[in-house]
Amino acid sequence: MNDQPVVKQEATKFPCTACGAKLEFAPGKSALKCSYCGAENKIELPQEAAVEELDFYEFFARATEQGESEEKQVVTCGSCSAKSTVDTNISMSKCPFCGSQLTAQARASRLIKPGAILPFKVARNKAAEEFRTWLSGLWFAPGELKNFATTSGGIKGMYLPYWTYDARVTTEYQGQRGEDYHETQYYDEEDDDGSTVRKSRTVTHTRWHPASGWVENTFDDILVPAGRSLPQEVVSTLEPWDLKNLVPYADEYMSGFQAEAYQLDLGDGFEQAKSLMEGAVRRSVERDIGGDRQQISAIRSQYDDITFKHILLPVWISAYRYRDKTYRFIVNARTGQVQGERPWSVAKIAMSVFAVIVVLIIIALMLKR
Repeated sequence: MNDQPVVKQEATKFPCTACGAKLEFAPGKSALKCSYCGAENKIELPQEAAVEELDFYEFFARATEQGESEEKQVVTCGSCSAKSTVDTNISMSKCPFCGSQLTAQARASRLIKPGAILPFKVARNKAAEEFRTWLSGLWFAPGELKNFATTSGGIKGMYLPYWTYDARVTTEYQGQRGEDYHETQYYDEEDDDGSTVRKSRTVTHTRWHPASGWVENTFDDILVPAGRSLPQEVVSTLEPWDLKNLVPYADEYMSGFQAEAYQLDLGDGFEQAKSLMEGAVRRSVERDIGGDRQQISAIRSQYDDITFKHILLPVWISAYRYRDKTYRFIVNARTGQVQGERPWSVAKIAMSVFAVIVVLIIIALMLKR
């Protein structure tokens, strides 16, 4: 879906019924909270609201219908190419994924609307406390880094985009089933005294037999990251996610937070999901072949009943740049699990090494007396 010039649109606002200030979602609660007077408004979802699985092929036929997509203002970081959605009344000065200064103007993009969301559970103050604890425990960290915890950069709440896919996979295969059998072999070996000794050993052989058949596998919620702003190895450390607690998407859960815009489209996401399914399919084929060993020569899979969801998952993130390199601290905002990258201060390491050398020299001189 192509970018187009920004059009003026009114962001969804949730004013406090007590003082009129903007309400923000309160992590760990199903409510919006006013940061000024403390009033809370419970999020009321329709009685029949449920997380919906969308038919993969049917979606493409009706993707242009109203309600299947939404217009979002997206700002792209010129440094790391991260794409973040922003409301018209929110100003972003730094990229939440790399800490670089943002200079690009937001542009309007039409995106597939999220169908489900995992609301924030870990509060900002808890994430900030984890950040400060992590920073204070870093040896040989640059002084600027430890000061970062108290700057306006701080830690930001972000939703990361994902696709989930369900599918029924029917697989035909051809291969071979290996059945092991054992034989005793005799051989002569020279002993320590030079005499020849007759010995035996058991050798394993395999008889191979043709095998063919079909297996069926059902997959539920194969999770594929749809963003490209964080390295894959960082994203994988955030798992597992409690997807059973997904709730239908509502703008209220986004109040006070931002979201990364997906950069992996729906079709390419399914190709990645298929590659994740393939491992399970092959293991299923091997079990069906049986025997002691298996060889698969041909495999053909058909994917049916394909459904998907576009979902948003929450993290607290603090990104900073040190000597032209990006470092990140990330908290899974459901479990509290932390993952951090850190720079090293060459000057502090050099000073410590120098101090150790001086101490060793002093000790050596004292021992000579």
